[in-house]
Amino acid sequence: MIKDQTKSKTDKIVLVGVLRNKRDLDVLLKENWYRIPVAYAPRRRFDYLAFYQPVLFGRHGKRIRYYARVLNYRVAKREDLLPDESNHLRARDYYLRVRLGKIKELTRPIRNIIPRRVSFGFTTLSRLLKSENILQLYNVVPTEQMIEDGLRGAGIKAVPQCFVKVEQKRYRLDFAIFCQKGMMAIECDNKKAHSSLRQREKDKMKSTFLKEHGWAVIRLPEEKITSDLKGCVIKIKKAVRKLGGIV
Repeated sequence: MIKDQTKSKTDKIVLVGVLRNKRDLDVLLKENWYRIPVAYAPRRRFDYLAFYQPVLFGRHGKRIRYYARVLNYRVAKREDLLPDESNHLRARDYYLRVRLGKIKELTRPIRNIIPRRVSFGFTTLSRLLKSENILQLYNVVPTEQMIEDGLRGAGIKAVPQCFVKVEQKRYRLDFAIFCQKGMMAIECDNKKAHSSLRQREKDKMKSTFLKEHGWAVIRLPEEKITSDLKGCVIKIKKAVRKLGGIV
């Protein structure tokens, strides 16, 4: 990989990857390499890799602990990288084997406090070294925290990160409010996460599903939350009154 030596250290690009299991962590720490399916390998150049540990890591899960500088990479079949797993379904698939320098541990782990699905994503080294949570890492406005604080200040009891499951459909709501005459879903639409056409279609399908199953839905765009939080809370209060107040 060609590095631009004129760039400052804090300008370096970091790719965040996921450690799928403890075996991946062992390989990382003992052998200093990481694999990425060629089909999902990013086209953008990156100088460092950081590693997200999902919930399966127990008390060390839902956080980024380690990062390392990229030395080089090559393409190889999975069965060549992990010969003791030659019967794996993807044994003949091609992977990018990224060789890494010294594995470093962050002074403080970057936590996934408000659960967000983490997959491959880009950030910068300076942001990696100073972020305390995933939202800061990706420079995402903490709209959910703002709404939660606003609702608490208004005395509105809401359930954050509430899951709704009907038959085979399962959705996570940013907030659920249970009222005397019905249920209300509050969705905080961050600009980065909800601006694509595909995501807008998914949001529309989610809202339709919820309404068909008895939920009132309020979607609050990021720009509205950041510019008029008080107005957002007032809108929710009026909707709560319309539904007979909190249970």
